[in-house]
Amino acid sequence: MPTKTTTQTKQTKQQPTKQPHRTRAAAALAPLLALALGACGTQSGDGSGAGDGSASVRPDVPLTGVHWAVESVTADGKKTAAPAGANVEIDAKGRAQGNFGCNHFSAKADVQGDQVTLSDATMTEMGCPEPLQGFEDALRSALTGKLTAKLTDGTLTLTSAGGDTIRLSEQPPAPLQGTTWKVNSLVSGKTATSLPAGTEGKASMVFGKDGFVRGNLGCNQFSAPVTVEGSTLTFGRITSTRKLCAGPQMELERALTAAMQGKATYTVDHRTLTITAPGGTGFAAGADAKAGGAK
Repeated sequence: MPTKTTTQTKQTKQQPTKQPHRTRAAAALAPLLALALGACGTQSGDGSGAGDGSASVRPDVPLTGVHWAVESVTADGKKTAAPAGANVEIDAKGRAQGNFGCNHFSAKADVQGDQVTLSDATMTEMGCPEPLQGFEDALRSALTGKLTAKLTDGTLTLTSAGGDTIRLSEQPPAPLQGTTWKVNSLVSGKTATSLPAGTEGKASMVFGKDGFVRGNLGCNQFSAPVTVEGSTLTFGRITSTRKLCAGPQMELERALTAAMQGKATYTVDHRTLTITAPGGTGFAAGADAKAGGAK
């Protein structure tokens, strides 16, 4: 025991000039690492820090407060691309919310080190057609329990205890004007319902800077003058083509045109647009994947 103590003392005395050098190097490197991590890996740089899974949920890495678009889910060795609109967002208060690809969800979120634990999830109960239902089931199963987070080159990967992985990328907010909004649900008060069967992905619209909204009601093309003031949209007379449409498509068209008669309120929640008529009915739409510079 005395011999070991003496040896360590000698080693310490033999390296008086090297220790300050390492200290200065570490001090110089620390702010560079913080900048690299704060950039979320969007710059290629030399790759330092961005691929370190243990650092992926440090406070200087924006895991929370970021709108993460789901790119794919790999479950049981099978990789499935995500539909437009699937997303996850975790706030600083310990809540996660998003969309499984069809239904919206909310859950408790606990972030500790590189571990993210999601529990007590609730979700809407809209009926979803295939293949949306299959993807939703896979994502819901993978996005449960304790997950390991890793940030690499701006991509977040969440890995479950069973080895399933969820790949996500950051998406910026979408502006009202210039964005292609794809209608994905009808709303009545605080309740969202699925679109009439067979009309999924058919209705969309763009609010132009020229004061007109144009798009497709589910079958017919349409346009209408519109003014934006605060959270209010004021629609003028809607003109549209006059194609004969199947029953579900006409049902959707009637619902959309009813919400765009005169004044209506609107909200844009990051990449979700909701338009509500005075009676409380309306519709919700998601931003096209490329809106706002998204990948």
